[in-house]
Amino acid sequence: MSQQNNNYDENDIQVLEGLEAVRKRPGMYIGSTGPGGLHHLVYEIVDNSIDEALAGYCTEITVEILEGDIIRVSDNGRGIPVGIHPKEGISAATVVYTILHAGGKFGGGGYKVSGGLHGVGASVVNALSEWLELTVKDGEHIWFQRFQRGHYDEELKIIGDTTETGTSVMFKADGEIFESTVYEYEVLLKRLREQAFLNAGIKIVFSDKRDKDNILGETLHYEGGIRQFIDHIHTTRGLESISGDVIYISGMQGDSFAEIALQYNDSYNEIILSFANNIHTKDGGSHETGFKNALTKVINEYGRKMGLLKDKEKLSGDDVREGLTAIISVKLTECEFEGQTKGRLGNPEVKPFVEKLVMEKLMNFLEENPDVAKLIFEKSVSALKAREAAKRARDAERNKNAFGKASMPEKLADCAERDNRYTEIYIVEGDSAGGSAKQGRDRRYQAILALWGKMLNVEKARIDKIYGNDKLEPVVTALGTGIGEDFDIEKLRYGKVIIMADADVDGMHIRTLLLTFFFRYMRPLITNGNVYIAQPPLFRVERKKKIYYAFSDEERDRYIEELSEGGKYKDVEVQRYKGLGEMDPEQLWETTMDPERRTIVKIGMEDALKADEVFTILMGDKVEPRRNFIEKNAKFAQDLDF
Repeated sequence: MSQQNNNYDENDIQVLEGLEAVRKRPGMYIGSTGPGGLHHLVYEIVDNSIDEALAGYCTEITVEILEGDIIRVSDNGRGIPVGIHPKEGISAATVVYTILHAGGKFGGGGYKVSGGLHGVGASVVNALSEWLELTVKDGEHIWFQRFQRGHYDEELKIIGDTTETGTSVMFKADGEIFESTVYEYEVLLKRLREQAFLNAGIKIVFSDKRDKDNILGETLHYEGGIRQFIDHIHTTRGLESISGDVIYISGMQGDSFAEIALQYNDSYNEIILSFANNIHTKDGGSHETGFKNALTKVINEYGRKMGLLKDKEKLSGDDVREGLTAIISVKLTECEFEGQTKGRLGNPEVKPFVEKLVMEKLMNFLEENPDVAKLIFEKSVSALKAREAAKRARDAERNKNAFGKASMPEKLADCAERDNRYTEIYIVEGDSAGGSAKQGRDRRYQAILALWGKMLNVEKARIDKIYGNDKLEPVVTALGTGIGEDFDIEKLRYGKVIIMADADVDGMHIRTLLLTFFFRYMRPLITNGNVYIAQPPLFRVERKKKIYYAFSDEERDRYIEELSEGGKYKDVEVQRYKGLGEMDPEQLWETTMDPERRTIVKIGMEDALKADEVFTILMGDKVEPRRNFIEKNAKFAQDLDF
């Protein structure tokens, strides 16, 4: 992007409306008052600095989490204008931080493209902070102003001289507004790294200084931009390229800029991330649609041109995107986002722009790189054959019964109730645990499905291998929804799908295999909130017929202390459950299946991309990423007993 006119002053700050509603309805401006909204405050201030970078005036941004969960964001941009605003009669910087919809992004000469909340950001952060301190360097003076919950007692004032330029904002989120004001380092790191990838060359220095004995931090600086984004995704997940170096495409149409990076890997899953003015459009939109259309057309055209496709053969979008990782980033003068959360780009003119760009440049690339083109095409054809095999397998499953209804699995002990608002199914590993569960359950509404043997790792298999698999077919048949493109949540036979496995490494493996299967082929089960994990106890603590069940070492020790009456530990019996099969039906009912006393954990999908990454790491072929993930996250599992 080229530099804009450097004449950025108080005349570029336009005022649209006041700030009163922000504290009353914070969710309207930042999404929620939970963790998402809290972290959004940081993004808004950083986005202002990113906008300075897009305009060509900022090269380095420093983001710090200080003691007490105070945030400080500093940049070396031009500095917010400090002159008196022509309409408001106060400093333009004060206007930006106290009046909603005030900023340099509403038709003034300040910015050509911008992200953030279109100028809302600074004032919203100020309104939702217990206090905020603004420091501006304009090349001559250092200016300072302090705000408390959006209000100020003193005007912007000079506190020193300098030859530097830039803006520094320090703030403390308001505990009266937010459920918690504690920031998560990894959440902020992910977003800041994303911004550094999307703005090639910019340097973001991030640090967490809350623990003086363990200061965390990274310098995020990627001259390769979104090319390196692809490398990062593949390295993190342990994926290997099958198509050589990252393919990079970029182009302009008027003031609109688009860049795309793509690379094929050895997995069966697609990862497509799209962005508009640095904002992640998680629901896609016109830019993503244009890319997908072009990719499908190009690979089909290439196949026909090279005589590799038969007359009636046609690769589908799913075929050409198998194993694809792609980043699509557009920067526009004015983005039209659909929905309150900006999840989808609506600009209709972007679709033909991106489609034409990809059609031309990707076809040129394939023709100039026949070896790479052949590998990509062969990957797509392999996916086509697997899809056709899956269709045959699916049809065979449907035809097993003349009425299209497969008989229920042999290992299923069904319940009497048929209304899935009340029914639940326990998926249990092993016959002994299954036997106890069947005897201990409430037969009216609790079904039991016992599994046995090693389950298929679907992360390493295509859908054609799923149909008819003797370990997965009972699950699919019992639930009744079908899988993949046939999945229908309306046909779900049980409202709760509860995975019940031993509290050890094998049990964790079974849970992960099942969750991977649900995530890849029955994802609406998770998004709809139907999947749960049972939490069986680890210990039975008894003395004089008084019994407690403990779910952790700490809880066990507390019960021992309570029952010992002055230290007579020899009278306290402690049983360590090595597996569910060690519990008799009554114990299993009391501890793990009785809705009045049990603990079950609902599996959510707050961040589908993160879940996708974790499943790839844990269930993929590469050992190193899995080891790194486990070592990095071991501290979060310190209360679990495997």
